Amino acid sequence: MKIMFYLSSCDSCRRIIKELSLPEEVNLQDIKKEPLNSSQLDTLRRLSGSYEALFSKRARLYTQRKLKDKKLSEADYRDLLLEHYSFLKRPVLVLDKDIYIGNSAKTVAAAQEALSR
Repeated sequence: MKIMFYLSSCDSCRRIIKELSLPEEVNLQDIKKEPLNSSQLDTLRRLSGSYEALFSKRARLYTQRKLKDKKLSEADYRDLLLEHYSFLKRPVLVLDKDIYIGNSAKTVAAAQEALSR
């Protein structure tokens, strides 16, 4: 599976997609128009090691709901990720068995390296 989960209205996602010059075999899925389904999320969890690794603690809803004051379980993270697209740390690039989560320079550089192989 080669896919990037992103948000088309996110400047960082658009910049990273352009920077990576993704090959045609990488499918793009705008998570606002086509939210993650449970099967996709479970696959991402297997690749990343946890739902928490996929979860954005910078999401507005995270602050609004005061979730930082709560002890969230893996099941809570899963439910929240399925509930609203903004909880996904983005972009998420899957290249077969490798996963790159987020927009840090280190992550983008690692994804670029993987794509150039």
